[in-house]
Amino acid sequence: MTAQKNSSAQLIYLILAALFIASLVTSNLIFQKFFYWYPFDMSIFNVKLFEISVGLLPYPITFLITDILSEIYGKKKANQVVIAGIFASFFSLLIIYVSKHVPATTWSQVNDETFLNVFGAAPLAVFASMIAYLFAQFIDIRVYHFWKKTTKGKHLWLRNNFSTFTSQFVDTLTVLVLLCSFNIIAWDKFWGLLIGGVLFKMMIAALDTPVLYFIVFLFRRKFGLKAGEEIEMKM
Repeated sequence: MTAQKNSSAQLIYLILAALFIASLVTSNLIFQKFFYWYPFDMSIFNVKLFEISVGLLPYPITFLITDILSEIYGKKKANQVVIAGIFASFFSLLIIYVSKHVPATTWSQVNDETFLNVFGAAPLAVFASMIAYLFAQFIDIRVYHFWKKTTKGKHLWLRNNFSTFTSQFVDTLTVLVLLCSFNIIAWDKFWGLLIGGVLFKMMIAALDTPVLYFIVFLFRRKFGLKAGEEIEMKM
């Protein structure tokens, strides 16, 4: 790889890592707002089937990015971004913790009570999210590379969807168990949120498959990669 292409590969890797970390941290901060994402009024286990947290909106982006990184940059580089995301999330947790204990001024537009209502559950949520995230992301990368090796670099749609479906189910299940255990979400909403969350994530995973194909195509054309070939960056 030429020096120019190597520099370009590093820049793109940095941008993807930044998008990944921003999506992850944001999803942990906004999770307490829920919305109804489907026009049909269906309920299951006393919960509207398609009620989900807005925190799920940026979360599928993280799995798309790890699939792109796994395909183009390899397993090691994908894992490095996952670990960076863990540090970023815990750093945001530290900032929130300090901010909670700093008293608001009398003229502050956000008083202590409002701040606590919005971010009070964030530490537990970030902890729950990180445990789920660790399981899910590493499973996603492992399953992705298992199918990549098994299919000898062919059938991109297969490894993208199998890895994402598996990891998203693990993520949703783990985070809901922890949030319900911490009494942040009532247990009677568990099954409805689990089914609704998994359906939403599977739908997004299926929809992002053409996006993944297109991005991988652009990468392969730009860097002259063959099917299954990965970029070896020189630092």
